[in-house]
Formats: sequence, C-alpha cells, structure tokens
Amino acid sequence: MGIAFGREICGDLEIAAAREWLVTNGIGGYACGTVAGVLTRRYHGLLIAALQPPLGRTLMLTKLEEIVHYNQQVYPLSADRWSDGHVDPQGYRHIEHFGLNGTVPAWQFACGDALLEKQIWMQQGANTTYIHYDLLRATQPMALLLKALVNYRDHHGSIRSWGWQMAVDRVEQGVQVTATPEATPLYLLSDRADVLTLHDWYYGFDLAAERYRGLSDRDDHLHVATFHLTLHPGESLTIVASTDPMPDLNGLNTLKQRQTYEQKLLNLWRTSRPIHAKEPSSWLNQLVLAADQFIVNRAVSLSKGPETELADPSTEVAPVEPAEPNETLNETLNGKTIIAGYPWFSDWGRDTMISLPGLTLATGRSEIARLILRTFSQYVSQGMLPNRFPDAGEIPEYNTVDATLWYFEAIRQYYQSTQDDDLLLELFPILADIIDWHCRGTRYNIHLDPADGLLYAGDTGLQLTWMDAKVGDWVVTPRTGKPIEVNALWYNALRTMAKFARMLGKPHQEYEAIADRTLARFVRFWNPDAGYCYDVLDTPTGNDASLRPNQIFAVSLPESPLTPAQRKGVVDACGAALLTSYGLRSLATNHPDYQGHYGGDPRQRDGAYHQGTVWGWLIGAFVLAHLRVYGDPVQARQFLEPMADHLCGHGMGNLSEIFDGDAPMMPRGCIAQAWTVAEVLRAWIATER
Repeated sequence: MGIAFGREICGDLEIAAAREWLVTNGIGGYACGTVAGVLTRRYHGLLIAALQPPLGRTLMLTKLEEIVHYNQQVYPLSADRWSDGHVDPQGYRHIEHFGLNGTVPAWQFACGDALLEKQIWMQQGANTTYIHYDLLRATQPMALLLKALVNYRDHHGSIRSWGWQMAVDRVEQGVQVTATPEATPLYLLSDRADVLTLHDWYYGFDLAAERYRGLSDRDDHLHVATFHLTLHPGESLTIVASTDPMPDLNGLNTLKQRQTYEQKLLNLWRTSRPIHAKEPSSWLNQLVLAADQFIVNRAVSLSKGPETELADPSTEVAPVEPAEPNETLNETLNGKTIIAGYPWFSDWGRDTMISLPGLTLATGRSEIARLILRTFSQYVSQGMLPNRFPDAGEIPEYNTVDATLWYFEAIRQYYQSTQDDDLLLELFPILADIIDWHCRGTRYNIHLDPADGLLYAGDTGLQLTWMDAKVGDWVVTPRTGKPIEVNALWYNALRTMAKFARMLGKPHQEYEAIADRTLARFVRFWNPDAGYCYDVLDTPTGNDASLRPNQIFAVSLPESPLTPAQRKGVVDACGAALLTSYGLRSLATNHPDYQGHYGGDPRQRDGAYHQGTVWGWLIGAFVLAHLRVYGDPVQARQFLEPMADHLCGHGMGNLSEIFDGDAPMMPRGCIAQAWTVAEVLRAWIATER
C-alpha cells in the first residue's frame, strides 16, 4: 500500500477523523468518510447516489454500525460523535491498520487474537457500493452484527427526522427501503447474512466539519435493518447497497473488476509517458487513479455536426455504462464531463477545461478528452461555454468569461497530443463563432475593446473570472475591467485559432491581425514601478496593482504576450510573495485585504476565498512558468514534491482544493479537487520532457 497508517494515526480520534477517504462510480455518485469512522460532514456516507447522473446526488446509506462478538468479548468497531460532544462507541481504538489498495480503503480491526478486514468500493457505472468483510485470522468463530443507518436527502442538506416513516420491506437476501412513494428505492442486500428489519431513528449526530464551515452541524439517520452472521477463519461477508434491485452480490468478483479497471488505468499511464522517463513514483500512480475519479458520464445527444446555440439541455437521456479506459464510446449517446471537486461541486465549464489535459491527456486517455470536448460543444451559447451545471437542474449557467477561452487551450493540447484533424474540423466553426461573439460582444458586457484590442468583461454585481466568490449582493473580487489572465487566454486563443485555420486551409489573417493588436497593447499590463503586472486594467476605480497569481498565466501559456525580462519578473515576484508548498496565494501577504486563514460561516469563508487563500491548481502554472524562464526541470519538479506528502492527509490519495495562506497551510475546501490533481500531473510530465 502506498498510503497506510497504524495505530499511531488510527487510534488518535482527532487525527483519524481529519483523514478522509473517497470512492466513486464514474456517474457522479460516491462514498466518503473518515478513517476513524465518525461522521464529520453532511457528505459522509456509504452510498451517495447520482440519481440524475452526474448530479441528483442523494445520501441513501449513511453507515454500518459494526459490533463483533468474539471469545466472550464485545468489540464495537464503529464510532459516533453525538450532539452533546461525547463519542460512543469508540471503535477506532480497535483499528490496527488502515491503507488504500488503489482507491479502495481497507481497515484491519484487531479483536483479541482475531483480525477482521473491511474494504469499501463502488461498481463503475452504477449506484452500487460494496462493503466487504474478511476474517483474516481467528482461533474461533466470530459473530458480526451490522446495523444499517439510512437517509434520503440531498447531499448538501441535513435532516431532523421528526418521526419520518420510511417503508422498510423484506426482499430476498435483504431489505428494500423506500423513503417516500416517489423516492428511488434503496436495496440493502447480503451474500449470506441473516437480516432483521427495524425502524429506529438515531438522533443528533454531530458534524464537526460543518460547524467549522458555519453550517448546520446536526443530522439524524434511520436504523432500518441489522445484518448478522457468524464468520469462521478465512470466511467473508459482503453487504451491498444499491439502487439496482439485482446487483451482483459476489464481493470478490466485483472487487476483482475494480482492481482490473484500476490496473488498466495505470497501464495506460505508463505506456503514454515519454520513452526516456523513469519509472513513475508510487505517489504519481496514486494521482493517476485519483484523476479517474473526476471523469463521469454526462449523457447528451451528440450531433453529427457542431452547434453554436444551446439545444434543450433538460432533455433526459438514459444513463449509459462507462467505457473501459481509452475505449471509444457510442458518441451519439454518451458524453463525458469532469466533476470539479468532491464532495460538493458539480461539473463546471472552467474547471473541466483546465483539468482536461492533466486528467486525460497526461494519463493516456485521449478518447475521454475527445468526448469531453464534444460534450461541451453541445452547450456553447452566444459564444460561451457554461460556467456550471447546477445540482437542482440541467439548465446551465453562463456567468464566466474565462471558461470559453480555456476551451481553446484544451483543444490545442488535445490536438498536439493526437493530431485529430477530424475533431478539429468539426469544432472549428464553433471556435470561429466564439471569436466572433467576443469581438462584437456577448453576455455580461464581455467584448473586445476596439481602442486597445483587449478583452473587457463585467458589470456591477457580476463575478465572471475564476475568482468568483459572491455573498448575497457582495462580489468579493469583482475584477470588472480587463483581467490579465483573461487577456492572456484571449491572446493565446487567437494565436491558436490562426494556427488551426492555417492547418485546415482556412483564412487566418484576421485572427493574426486581432492577436497582433492585443499583443501591441498588452504592454499596458506591465507595472514598471512594481516589476510585475497589474491584475486588472480599466476597473471602475482605475488599474488594480494588487499582486495576485493571475499574471502567471501570461508566462505559462504557450503563447506569451510578455517579453523574456517581464516573464522573469512575474515568476520571481510570484515566487517571492505568493508561492507556498501547495500552490500560490491568491493575494500577497502585505496587501491590506489579505486573509491567511480560511474558515467560519459562508460569508467569512467566501470573503477569504480569493484574498490570500492558497490554490493548489496554481502550482501547475507556476512550475510551467518557472521551467520556461529558468529551463531547469529538476528545480521546477521540486515545487511539486510536497504534494506527495499531502496525499496522506485530508482527502487521502487525492489533492485538496485550497489551503490556508498562513503557515502551516492547513488544507481546506474540497478534499479532492480535479484541477489540483490535473495540474500537478501535467506539470510533472512537462518536467520529464
């Protein structure tokens, strides 16, 4: 196991409760929890099903309360913290070992001379979770009791039950739980255990992580069944939680399928790497497996030709089975997208395009990249890609200026990797239409300023860049005007478009001319007094000279509008004031608005989100920029190495969304963030080449 702990971690409640595991199913569903077994988030559960893939995520099976009777002793293996603060039971004390087998979390509980192992995984393409127990060592039989606690709520919410009555019915090999007449049933099944049905609410689970986030910190869950079985040495038991009434109950068979799937991912990664590259470190293998967790199905009707206006996105299409890695799907039915982060984000256009190269191309899965690019082409409207798809519905939101420009860069990297002329020819009219919309103006006052050839975006009350925190009517960092990364992306898109046009034998002169005008006036961003770039030009209050990381993209993107001396100035300034072990601060520490700690209620957290908080994904752009300026791949790679240690904390086997700006840069936000994983992988590959 690459990530493993003994009693020194597992036996300390606060440490073990701060380390979280994640398994996913490729359609948006997931299971998530802590090493200690205590619930600390509303998002913790053994089956959070994507009922409208990849969204409609609903908590169905919360946990199994496990009790062992062995050699005339009782060993509670689960752990719960209650609203009055006490912890009972304290099963974490019996965890002798915890580790990840690929993405599969595994616990070993020592009960006297007996050793019981538990593993959790999900079936790819199905809302089905497996909880498997093996009696690895014992001198006599062991009685195992498993109390199933369920719920039926949006994964963002919490429940105070007030006597809510669910229908609990016996079915062959288990129970069926129907929360309401309209609800999707949950099937709790076993390959061999006896089951007793119940209806007993457990009140007042304490959710410490939600309290830290300033949200409701209480939840109730319903005990619907108790599974019980006597295990003999070498025997096993599988519990299956599923929305499918007839899932495969063979735990060992489905575990083998999961292991085979993950081995294929690693094989693709190894064969896609540069020929001269050394054998990858184990932590990079773990990142490759993490990368797959964000890639999910989004079923759409992919047209034979490109569309530039939004078709009806609320049309329901039956969920489809995912492909094996690198397998070509039936593109008339199946789409792909990227979940921005677990446990609470949906798929965002910006995050998807930034993440695509690292999650797919860097891992040898170009066919998945192709599907994602085609999927999002169906949602282009008025020259814009969607910002996000809300959990509550399928109508996308378009409040973003940069997502569409990242689309060009994702396509450029895809074409560089594949030389796929067919896809380029298919998407070119859409890209041309996007450029046209931006030149003449589209939503949210996004338009090309004819005076200087720079892109302007924004208006009162809008947040359009990736620094998009908003609380009520308060836009924390509005950045209305001409943001530097937006214009760096615009320039990169124009040069990219001109190259595409030449390759396809289409007119390219207009794109070159617009790019030349942008390049000529990009010098406006350079702040000679500071030795780095302005963050935003022409804001309602003038030019914003705040030292932020956005300027790093003017160096890291392949088409840089800065001079070599300016590039060095940007890299040095960001390295001195913004660089941390896990990414770049979103604001320099000497700025009066700097906040070095991320926490508190939503207003406090969003107020700090882009005012000093460290963003892990920015480490990728910094490494690429540093490599460009200094040409030292060994030194550039050193900036990535702290992420190897981070894999053992927060979201184990994954990389976090954000970190405190102040040392020791504690991880915050999502325990698993797509663009953090993607950019670390992409930057590492760049240092190898």
